[in-house]
Amino acid sequence: MKNILFLFILLVVNSTLTAQNSLDTQVQSFVNQQYPSLDTLYKYLHQHPELSSQEEQTARLIADELSSLGFEVQEKLGMYNLAGVLKNGEGPTLLIRTDMDALPLKEKTGLPYASTAKGTNAAGETVGVMHACGHDIHMTVFLGTARTMVEMKDQWSGTLVMVAQSAEETGFGADALFKTNLYDKVPVPDYAIALHDNASLPAGTVGYRAGAFMASVDMVDITVYGEGGHGAAPHTTKDPIVLAAQMITSFQTIVSREINPIDPAVVTVGSIHGGTVHNIIPDEVKLQLTLRSYSPEVRNQIVEALHRITENLAQQARLPEEKYPKISIRDPQTPATINDTELTNRLVTVFKETLGEDKVVETPPNMVGEDFSRYGMQDKKVPICMFWLGAVDPQKVKEAEETGAKLPSLHSPFYAPLPEPTIKTGIRAMSAAALELLNKVR
Repeated sequence: MKNILFLFILLVVNSTLTAQNSLDTQVQSFVNQQYPSLDTLYKYLHQHPELSSQEEQTARLIADELSSLGFEVQEKLGMYNLAGVLKNGEGPTLLIRTDMDALPLKEKTGLPYASTAKGTNAAGETVGVMHACGHDIHMTVFLGTARTMVEMKDQWSGTLVMVAQSAEETGFGADALFKTNLYDKVPVPDYAIALHDNASLPAGTVGYRAGAFMASVDMVDITVYGEGGHGAAPHTTKDPIVLAAQMITSFQTIVSREINPIDPAVVTVGSIHGGTVHNIIPDEVKLQLTLRSYSPEVRNQIVEALHRITENLAQQARLPEEKYPKISIRDPQTPATINDTELTNRLVTVFKETLGEDKVVETPPNMVGEDFSRYGMQDKKVPICMFWLGAVDPQKVKEAEETGAKLPSLHSPFYAPLPEPTIKTGIRAMSAAALELLNKVR
């Protein structure tokens, strides 16, 4: 009896693997046919980047493509956010998201299709614009997956929601999307998935992490007040520059001495502005910080510590209460991206069956932030999973490992993904995930 049961289980497993391999073969064949146009699309997007909240032409391109594929498209869901819906019979609803915005950087890759675009930033300055975070890769994989899922409509059943999002880099995009009540305008998903290219993983691979994937991010502004005066008579002043320096030093003890060592957290002072000339002590200093963590409890503990430290030091400097430092946290705060464990494990199994076990890598949590987290944090709690897409020439990864040389990071003007294997792997992985979650009984 045990032998019969074992043979039955083996038969089921082999049948599942055979079906998965058959689907992937179909996906690969279709993507190979489509790749020349996808390559053209990628290079066009790379050469025509648009800054956060300014993605008008990019959104138009994506909306037109989705419409041509048969998706019902809704546009301007806050900023240039848009969503396409394709209903294909009974079954679950899956949301796939891409971001669209680029960064205010002048590209220095030297590529023949490098961006020479310019744009106007929030301060009204003319800046170079570049897809230095790989959102052009994301969009190409997104549209390649949409094409694939339409081509393979007889292999799945349910509803596919494709969301192209503005302003991920500034944290405003998903916030605007849900302030317009996205889940009242499209079917509420049973799952939401996304990918992000990775500047250290070789092209042809994917990375995953169940649970904490990316951190929450708070942008904090602190104004440190004092009483200014002549630099030759510091005893007649209450120097806000010295006070700010004491605060910055004390902030370093929040993570090292107040947060449990097993709870990751970061407090970074990224900007200090105070004074105008050598010999005048100013009346105020402005600090800009970022706070990062993986839980609301740790985040709140850091915020409380900032208030306590700044007020205590101001009191120690004998400032009146009305001149205690002012702390403001910019909206919107970016919540931590916590991948649903069950969904992540399910997708990892599919990725390994599709790409091979050696191409699927477990990665550590990362302290960068992503507003994809919001897709799982609405009234209906949607399981989410974001995974990494390797984007670096494997030979360059190998050389870096051997020599210790640093690879260009995301947000570097030298960052240049290797397009073909990255895009093809992204479409294979995302399509495999979609076909698994919208599985049609075969």
